[in-house]
Amino acid sequence: MKRIAALFTGVCVLVILVPILWVLLSSLKTGDQIVGHPWSLPTTPHWVNYVNAWQTAGIGRAFGNSLLVTLGTLALLLPSGAMAAYVLARYEFPGRGLLFGGFLGGMMFPHFLVIVPLFFLMKSLDLLDTRTGLTIVYVAYSLSFTVFVLTGFFQTLPKELGEAAMIDGAGHAGTFWQVMLPLAKPGLIVVGIFNAIGLWNEYGLALVLIPSAANQTLPLGIANLTMTQQYQSDWGALFAGLVIVMLPVVIVYAIFRDRIHETMLAGAVKG
Repeated sequence: MKRIAALFTGVCVLVILVPILWVLLSSLKTGDQIVGHPWSLPTTPHWVNYVNAWQTAGIGRAFGNSLLVTLGTLALLLPSGAMAAYVLARYEFPGRGLLFGGFLGGMMFPHFLVIVPLFFLMKSLDLLDTRTGLTIVYVAYSLSFTVFVLTGFFQTLPKELGEAAMIDGAGHAGTFWQVMLPLAKPGLIVVGIFNAIGLWNEYGLALVLIPSAANQTLPLGIANLTMTQQYQSDWGALFAGLVIVMLPVVIVYAIFRDRIHETMLAGAVKG
């Protein structure tokens, strides 16, 4: 049984790593090498592919836009989501269950049903084709998941600490900001990473709300770069663009890997 599990795990690892390795190697080859010998190693690394992708294809501009939108969304999302989750986890009040059910419903609601009215709303507010407008939409889009996860995390924290802070005169706001929020740091990191990965790769909302090339995010930049390959053969730049998209996600996961595993295991044990 252990051998079967090990074999299955090895197959899964290969299925994940082989395409990534192939994209990485292809980003260092010329277009002729990619078409003629797709599985061969690059004879000489063709680093100009990354220059072409970053400058000529506009991936550098799209990278900056995605970075600003993602960081701006997280800066607004995590504090607001943490406050809402703390109230839902710690206080009893009329309508609490209905409010929490509303957040759950937001997770299940298909956002493509509101794309058309959302387009006209953002246009009427002069937020269409702006990074600010996309950031606001992303905050609303991600709030339900954030509140759901952090509510469960706040419920696992000891109530005695909050009660002791209240007795010492910290007040409700002081208890949250000075005691409970620092204790929730592992949960904030994990939910922030999951949201960041989702926002970094989000395509549908950005496609509708960002029509111009100047403000497009990375998924839109890669899609446009893919379409241009119908008329030219710079496949190396396309694969280099894909590597640029993947690299930040891999770096973030490598940095916070242990914290993610610890938080998930702690939640499994407490659950």
